[in-house]
Amino acid sequence: MRTALLQSSGRPGSVEGNLKVLDEAAASAAAAGAALLAAPEMFLTGYAIGDDIARLAEEADGEGADAVAEIAVRHGLAVAYGYPERSGDTVFNSAQLISADGTRLANYRKTHLFGCFERDHFTPGEQPVAQAELGGLRVGLMICYDVEFPENVRAHALAGTDLLLVPTAQMHPFQFVAESLVPVRAWENQMYVAYVNRVGQEGEFDFVGLSVLAGPDGVARARAGRGADLVLADVDPAFLAASREANPYLEDRRPGLYGSLV
Repeated sequence: MRTALLQSSGRPGSVEGNLKVLDEAAASAAAAGAALLAAPEMFLTGYAIGDDIARLAEEADGEGADAVAEIAVRHGLAVAYGYPERSGDTVFNSAQLISADGTRLANYRKTHLFGCFERDHFTPGEQPVAQAELGGLRVGLMICYDVEFPENVRAHALAGTDLLLVPTAQMHPFQFVAESLVPVRAWENQMYVAYVNRVGQEGEFDFVGLSVLAGPDGVARARAGRGADLVLADVDPAFLAASREANPYLEDRRPGLYGSLV
């Protein structure tokens, strides 16, 4: 399944502007044969927008989701994107996957909030694994800081995730996460990991780009630079199956030894 990673900070504070950027990226991705487009963390609204997070937050099936579904249908590809989700008086940092026919397939609420900014504006989610079937693959969702906890990614591996989508707002000086940690997560869990970052200065944050789609062999299939970009790579089920057979980490685990970890 050809997968496109949209590295962009869009138009912070403008849902309309971000939907336009997403629409243009979807057109380019579809023209290149992509079946899936993944956008960064909080892409629908922008990340460093302060109190506008609460003002622009909406329910998972709100107007923003409807607009993304229209983009998915118009261009014939699935779309994953980050957004602030409102549920009653609570706001979550969420990511949603919508199919090429406009169906909402999966919604995930970030479980590990990073720093005072996120803790001031969001409530952490409580469900570690959100998945959906897409193009013969089991696709999982996670957000940024979550992937830095090995237990999180291993939970996905044990649940059968083939491709883990990680919308991200990764900032300086933590670029080693994109450069080194994400490929290792893909290798040790025998899955593909798509880590899709924002880019450039936004408020107090300097987003580093470096979006990457890493394979189960720990090799980057596609990697962006430091500027806005759209990169594509193939997720190959046959290669994944062969890699899992050759590297049976999950079969060789000894869970009885790990009780002290929790």
